[in-house]
Amino acid sequence: MAADGFWDDQKAAQAVIASANQLKQVVNGMQAFQTKLEDAKAMEELLEEEGFDENSDEANDLHESAEALKIELDDLEIQCYLNKPHDSCNALLSVNAGAGGTESCDWADMLFRMYTRWAERRGFKTEIVDILPGEEAGLSKVTIRIEGQNAFGYANAERGVHRLVRISPFDSNKRRHTSFCAVDVVAEIEDDIDLEIDEKDLREDTYRSSGKGGQHVNKTDSAVRLTHIPTGIVAACQSERSQHKNRANAMKMLKARLYEKFEDEKRSELEKFYGEKGEIGWGNQIRSYVFQPYQMVKDLRTGVETGNIQAVMDGDIDRFVNAWLRAGSPRHRNKDIQIEE
Repeated sequence: MAADGFWDDQKAAQAVIASANQLKQVVNGMQAFQTKLEDAKAMEELLEEEGFDENSDEANDLHESAEALKIELDDLEIQCYLNKPHDSCNALLSVNAGAGGTESCDWADMLFRMYTRWAERRGFKTEIVDILPGEEAGLSKVTIRIEGQNAFGYANAERGVHRLVRISPFDSNKRRHTSFCAVDVVAEIEDDIDLEIDEKDLREDTYRSSGKGGQHVNKTDSAVRLTHIPTGIVAACQSERSQHKNRANAMKMLKARLYEKFEDEKRSELEKFYGEKGEIGWGNQIRSYVFQPYQMVKDLRTGVETGNIQAVMDGDIDRFVNAWLRAGSPRHRNKDIQIEE
């Protein structure tokens, strides 16, 4: 940053600063943890010299410090698994309602709320990029941008089909219904991605942005939908008032989704879902949310489960995300390695 001509290219300079801030955040977090650990050790030595009383206020303070350090260490460990090329990027998360009409659209709306709350818990910023309301209630499809450190690395754990079992509020006979929604997550990759898209392969549609009615309705066709004809992948944006800006954002999303698709093909992981191409139905779900006859949320990939449904729907999903990250680590694929608390 002190080099001559550093600020001549503002975009490049900002990229360097952002990278430096990310590295500082990692190093500062480790140093802060090390300082707290040394303070706790010093307190333990002092208590042992003076005679250890388990019921003293000092002993209780040491116990609380140890518990807090365990939680902080767990978070630092999870960050170590976020080492893939685009884990540090922002995320574009889409929720698509499956077959089932109003019931599935309502489930999509519930998932949208869950992910928004989860992002708030982690200190991430969210922005609705594209939204399509259901015919009667809920959402048919919604795409949100999640901005924050390692947003994609964490959100990528949610990619797949989510299954809901509950007594439908839309059924007058109070019968149980099963609904499915597909969640797709791609990294928001910068414009310098090495991927060329031929304009001849694109179909562009413009339409009016969704609104609440009255003065909020957009009177012009500013929303843009881009379709990549060879693959059928669609990207749409209606968050800006300018059609030009919406097209630029849609193109950015399209490149990210195409890049993710090509990466999937390279890895030959054909079971991974991409956009609307995965079947949103039985046998493909990654997580089940059962509201009735009992209450249970279970991740079918890792076996992690909880009966606190309300907390999960309020965004408390880190237990599932962290378990998925650990399961995907080469370190944890070795059954001979035991992790001690």
